[in-house]
Formats: sequence, structure tokens, C-alpha cells
Amino acid sequence: MGVPNMPSNSPKEIQCITIIGEIEGHFIGNPQKKSTKYEHIIPLLYSVEESDEIKGILVILNTVGGDVEAGLAMAELINSISKKVVTLVLGGSHSIGVPLATAGDYSYIAPSATMIVHPIRTNGLVIGINESFEYFKKMQERIDEFITRTSNIEREKLSELMHAKDELITDVGSVLIGKEAVECGLINEVGGLKEALTKLRELIKNEQNEGNK
Repeated sequence: MGVPNMPSNSPKEIQCITIIGEIEGHFIGNPQKKSTKYEHIIPLLYSVEESDEIKGILVILNTVGGDVEAGLAMAELINSISKKVVTLVLGGSHSIGVPLATAGDYSYIAPSATMIVHPIRTNGLVIGINESFEYFKKMQERIDEFITRTSNIEREKLSELMHAKDELITDVGSVLIGKEAVECGLINEVGGLKEALTKLRELIKNEQNEGNK
């Protein structure tokens, strides 16, 4: 599952969770591809929430996206957890990986990492065009609402990025590299593992100080 379980003499204060490859939902993906299964992440988040020892979570992302419902469910759970959460985009956090990257209390992106923002779409046969369109429209509204609620991007800017026509060959959308994701308000800061851990420890310390007052 990509979750470190190294021996330690002291209680673990920070839990690292990795979301990599394709986000797998209700259907099994290609076994030859790396994937993150939401049925693994959800109980893991629950166990972290129940733990008295763990004070914060570092979520490291390098994902191409995947199942929209599963990705959004994971993002909502991360956002609703009581522990402090810092996210770090390494490599990329594309498609439904965008709300996962904004789900924490603070977010970082590596200078060379990318985020691809585009509307949801489907492949294959579509039965009931009007009904399917309304379903996708409502799903897109849910994603847009989550992203604007958990980041500093304006809804108009998000829509502009999603419907740009000059960056992706076979799709509409935008590719944001490193600081571009920060400049538009999606991500808080450019940084790496050192910066993310420092910020998470700072958030944990601040919360503990508030609790001691």
C-alpha cells in the first residue's frame, strides 16, 4: 500500500499516506498499472483518526487521476479528519487528483511537479445522452465546489483553466507546473518533503498550544 511501517522506539506522531498511479474505484483497474485503492485508504484514514498517538498526516501524491467518485470520497474524508493534514504533489496530481491535493490544511507542490485540470469525461458507449449529461454536470459541480472550498482559487479562474483549448492535444484543460499551481490559488506553496514536514509539525504544535491555553 506504500505506507511505511518502520520500527521506532518512540510513538509515531505523523502518518505518511501515498496516493500513486491510478485511483481505483468500484472496478478493478489494469493489474499491470500502479494503483491506489480507495477501499484501502478509507479504513487507513479511519484508524488514523482513532489513534491518540498520531497527530498529523502527510499525503504524498503522484497520480494520473482515475475513478471520480472514489477520488472525491477520499478527498472529502481527508478534508473532514480532525488531524492536521499537509499534502505534497510530487511528479503529478492530475484530474481527480486535484481535489485530493487541495483536501488538506496546507498544500505543497514540487517545482517540477504538474497538475492537469480538466472537466470530467467518459469513454465508450453512452446510453441516455441527456440524462448522462445532467449527471456529469452535477458531478462537475461537486468537484468545482470542493476545489474552491478547499483552496484559494476563484471559481471563474478554475472554469477558465478547465476549458482552455490550447494546452492539451486531445482534451480541453490546462497543465500547471510547480509555481503556476500556486499563482492561480490551487496550491499554497512550492516546496518538497522538508518544507511539508516542517509545516505539518508547525500546525501540530500550534494546535497543541491552543489546546493548552
